[in-house]
Amino acid sequence: MNQHSRDPVVIVGGGFGGLAAARALHRMKGEVILIDRMNHHLFQPLLYQVATAALSPADIAWPLRTLLRSQGNVRIMLDDVLAIDRAAHRIELRNGEPVSYSSVVLAPGARHSYFGHNNWEEDAPGLKTLPDALEIRERMLMAFEKAERLKGTPEARDELTFVIVGGGPTGVELAGALAEIGRKAMVPDFPVLHQAACRILLIEGGPRILEAFPPTLSSRAQASLESLGVTVLVNCRVQEVTPKGVLAGAEFIRSAHVIWAAGNVASPMLASLGVPLDSSGRVVVGPDLSLNGDPWVFVIGDAAHCLSAEHKPLPGLAAVAMQEGRYVAEIIAGCVPEDHRRPFRYRDRGMLATIGRAKAVAQFGPLSLSGVVAWLAWCFVHIFFLIGFRNRVRVMFEWIWYYVTFKPGARLIYWKERRIKP
Repeated sequence: MNQHSRDPVVIVGGGFGGLAAARALHRMKGEVILIDRMNHHLFQPLLYQVATAALSPADIAWPLRTLLRSQGNVRIMLDDVLAIDRAAHRIELRNGEPVSYSSVVLAPGARHSYFGHNNWEEDAPGLKTLPDALEIRERMLMAFEKAERLKGTPEARDELTFVIVGGGPTGVELAGALAEIGRKAMVPDFPVLHQAACRILLIEGGPRILEAFPPTLSSRAQASLESLGVTVLVNCRVQEVTPKGVLAGAEFIRSAHVIWAAGNVASPMLASLGVPLDSSGRVVVGPDLSLNGDPWVFVIGDAAHCLSAEHKPLPGLAAVAMQEGRYVAEIIAGCVPEDHRRPFRYRDRGMLATIGRAKAVAQFGPLSLSGVVAWLAWCFVHIFFLIGFRNRVRVMFEWIWYYVTFKPGARLIYWKERRIKP
């Protein structure tokens, strides 16, 4: 171990990677400090269902203190990490005193990237946190209220036109959920509106949606979206975002509701490390996920640029972050010296994406699935990885109820005057 071995192990971020690392250190002697700006762990794969009013926030989030209460060696700190001072072996916090460390695991996650156009965020919010999801949910619910009052005007059409930028899993799942809930759950509650008035457009800059999946599954996913009434535009790059809509290619699409799902950028805190970063702001790490020349500083999850056995960057998936978290915890707990560490190898468990009710695509090694079978696999995997029996039962019940009735149970608007001004 390093010369500061009496200092605690510090984990930055309580997401999939950080939580996995903290849990894997439960037998380690010495203190473990977990720092996060939020007090909860969030199951991000289901965040879009909070944004579309299918689930409540408490269904997919759990307090970190509750999750780790049985680990006597873990201390939770609610704060924002500003910088890592590697020379002094300490972490600078926004509100508290600096924290010294013997080793540190950086898992701060990522935010949505606007590719140099950060001013677009106000008119095109992304979906990474619970506040993001609640903001989008409120905008969606208010859209139908406004459209009813404005019936018969161009503004009503704009309110019910939802544009999603980005054809990855988040964009695809969000488009499918909006199409189903908007047309089959919301419109029936507004007698003056018609199903055709609710328009969903999915814009992808590349040649196909779900680029990480095989082309055949991408085609099936697009066909499923189109069967729900979603308009899919590929090879179409967004040029401008305004309060009135988006300029995509040569066409201006009028919409009062644009949602951004087109890219990720790592935490700006990583720049304080003074090491090479890739184009997305991720740290270029070694085979053991540590920094070159600093073997007790590890970076994992969305913050790490780590190469697979095929020399391709690992994707920003929950499974990757969890495996990386357990891997670095094993090194730290065992005080494994740098020259004795085996390289990290990701064990691919497959990829899944749901499009809607009984519609999904899945890839497990050479096996490709779509339709009802893939959707059932998607449901099983997500229920399995949810933390806590209560949450599994609640989510499963909500899914069954919605499947039977098309009546999602989280359609509450928290009145905020600034959001409903014309």
